[in-house]
Parts: sequence; structure tokens; C-alpha cells
Amino acid sequence: MSKTAEPAAPPPDAGAFPGGTLGALAAEFAGTMILILIGVGVVAQVAAAEIGEYDAIAWAWGLGVTLAIYVSARLSGAHLNPAVTFALAVFKDFPWRKVAPYALAQTLGAFVAALIVRWNYSEVLAAADPGHTIKTQGVFSTLPGNGTLPIDTWGALRDQIIGTAILLFLVLAITDARNDGPAANLAPVVIGLIVVAIGFAWGTDAGYAINPARDFGPRLASFLTGYEGAWRDQHGELYFWVPIIGPLVGGVLGAGLYKGLVGRFLPAPGTPVAEPEPAPTRVPAEAA
Repeated sequence: MSKTAEPAAPPPDAGAFPGGTLGALAAEFAGTMILILIGVGVVAQVAAAEIGEYDAIAWAWGLGVTLAIYVSARLSGAHLNPAVTFALAVFKDFPWRKVAPYALAQTLGAFVAALIVRWNYSEVLAAADPGHTIKTQGVFSTLPGNGTLPIDTWGALRDQIIGTAILLFLVLAITDARNDGPAANLAPVVIGLIVVAIGFAWGTDAGYAINPARDFGPRLASFLTGYEGAWRDQHGELYFWVPIIGPLVGGVLGAGLYKGLVGRFLPAPGTPVAEPEPAPTRVPAEAA
């Protein structure tokens, strides 16, 4: 069961934040770690311990995104997702020189968090799946059709492109200062709800990773702790690249669609909205 998500958030350049680049990277590490502690933790609880249902997974991932953004937004912009960082760089909203450090910090945060979950749930995972097989591999990383449905690699890739495009489109809409988005302190809550919605609508074909760090970091952690098949899917195909390439492509697609369909028509921040001219007053004929 790998019905899991990941996330993303506001775009600004880390250079504009207090703490500089080191503070931004520490925030990306910490924020992604919080996200995975909650997200992978809830999947371990539902899939291995059989406590809770799919709704718990979708809601916990959304709450994880919200809390992770509150942790990191002030210092880094809370990307928490290499697909977000890459898409912003493509459209010149973020410097290319910071893409690799951000992605590394995000992946390390996910990796460390997954190791903690793996350690804490070691007894439960061993009881549910003594051989650490495909049965519980989905606790840490995603699989096509969540390891059971007849979805192949290309169907899962398609799904990851579409899901991440939706994520980036909506995140940019929420965080665009020119748009009528939520108040700044509520944006993390709305972004969390976006992830919940994607989880409810797009969790079937590929477990809605929609985040290369969210999938690769825990996948590596599971491989190093006994899941020898972590890089492959239930069909025996190499699969680890799908939740990396799909989100990177989908993120650029979603950001481009937002900028082309909505962003380019929005006025600059602070531009006054034209008020309609009042209708001319008509004097009744009898009063003339």
C-alpha cells in the first residue's frame, strides 16, 4: 500500500530570506523530514499495523505538508519538493545554482525521516512481512497501482506527470501575490488541502508521490534496511525513476500552464482595480 503524497509550497528565492543559503537548506531538510515523519509514518500504521483506512493516509499527508510549510517557509520558501524547485528555476523564479543544494537537502530530510520510521516500526513491519518484500515496500515508496492493480510503468509515469502538474498549477495560484489567494498565514493550510484533494482523486495509479525527494529518500532508506527489491515494482521492472522523472516533467507543465492561462493576465501587485463608472442620473420628465 503506497497511497502516499508529497508536497510543495511558495516560490521565493532563498537569498531573500533570513539565515542565508545555509538557513534555507537547513529549513528544507527539516521541513521535508517533518513531512515524511508524518506521511510515511501514517502509511506504516495503516499498511503494516492495520490501524486506520485510506482516508487517514490522505489527511495525514495533507497535514504533514501544512506543518512542514510552517516549519520552513520563513527561511526557504518551503519548496519541500525538487519538482517545485526545478519548475521555479525553469521559469526564472528561482536561481539555478540553488536547485541541486535544495534537492539534496530535501532528499536527505526524507531519507533521515524514513530511517526513523523504519526503526520505530521495525517490530510491526517484521510481524506483517518478515521477508521485507513487496507486501510492505509501499510503506516507504510508491508502486504502480499501489502494488496490486494492473498499472504498468508508463501508466504510472503518465499519472505522476498529471498529478504533479495539478499540484504546481494550484500551488502557484495560491502563492501568487497578484492573485486573490488566502492570507499568508493560511496559505500552508490551503496547500495541505490541495494535497489531500490530490490524494483522494489521484492516488490509484501510482500512489501520488508527486515529489522525487519524498519517494527516492525513503526508497533508499528501505533498501539499506532490508528491502532488497526497493528499486523494482511488483512486475520486476525498474521503477524508482518514475516518481523522479514524472514529477519533474509534470511540475514544469503545471507551472507553465498556470503562467500561460492565468498568471500572464494578472495585474502587478498593488495595481488598483478599475471601478465601474456610475450610470448617469436621469431626471424625471415631470421635474424638468
